[in-house]
Amino acid sequence: MTETRPDPGRRTHLGMRPGELDSKWYAKYWNPVMAPLPEHIKEAIDLGPQAPPLCLDLDNAGTLSEAGYQELENGYSLFDDGSMHIATLTHLPRVSPDMVDWWFWWHATETERYKLWYPRAHLYAEWSGGTADQSAPYRERYVGGTSFVDEYVGNVLGRLAIRFVLPSSLGFSDDMLDPDKATVICGRVGFSDVPLDWGHLVHYVRRVNSGAEMRSRFWMGGKHVAPRGGASLTGELEKVAEGVRHLGDGQARAMVVHCSQEMNHLAGFLPDIFDEFRRREQV
Repeated sequence: MTETRPDPGRRTHLGMRPGELDSKWYAKYWNPVMAPLPEHIKEAIDLGPQAPPLCLDLDNAGTLSEAGYQELENGYSLFDDGSMHIATLTHLPRVSPDMVDWWFWWHATETERYKLWYPRAHLYAEWSGGTADQSAPYRERYVGGTSFVDEYVGNVLGRLAIRFVLPSSLGFSDDMLDPDKATVICGRVGFSDVPLDWGHLVHYVRRVNSGAEMRSRFWMGGKHVAPRGGASLTGELEKVAEGVRHLGDGQARAMVVHCSQEMNHLAGFLPDIFDEFRRREQV
């Protein structure tokens, strides 16, 4: 696995410059106008940090596959060790779990595709690893790979490496993940320019009557900070680690907004872009 981004000096810009989408069949799906933040997310932010016992522990992440809802489906909490927990619920009309697996594979290899997802925050994307087998199920195409991305969370620019891991590593059973009924995206979040991880993410997607719903969870900072690839947590790397060990209220709120906005925007065009992709595959 590539431990840091192959091209660490690469920079780009928000939005699309003239001509950037001229040769892209998916150009019609670029829409820089984003919907307002959902009311249930506004209410969750207004409530402020929630009691830590209401939060899902990382060791119990697999319980997201159980029926019903948990104590904290929207909002955030701050912990004594400096870590934070984020939860958001996104309604995905006309979306299937299989479409979400397709998106996490398809979008990661081109910056322009990544920008479709969140025009106000996504800057750059590069992909490393995974399988080259285009006949494999969509989930298998991204698990084991790393998505190197630049994006804003609030007004803070992050240069991230998101390593997609097997759902079973976080307690999910393959028997519960029929792509027509449910899927889950699991990842380890770190920096792309230094070998340091500082969070975990889970997006559990299940069928509902109108399409699907995504239950997102993040565990970041505090005890989740660790070097990767055999690196030693000394010197400059220790300074970087200290910067993400103690996360605050502003960062947590920004993360709730970021996740909700990007997933709601994706929901608006995912069924159509997926259907067109499938049609083009059959030509």
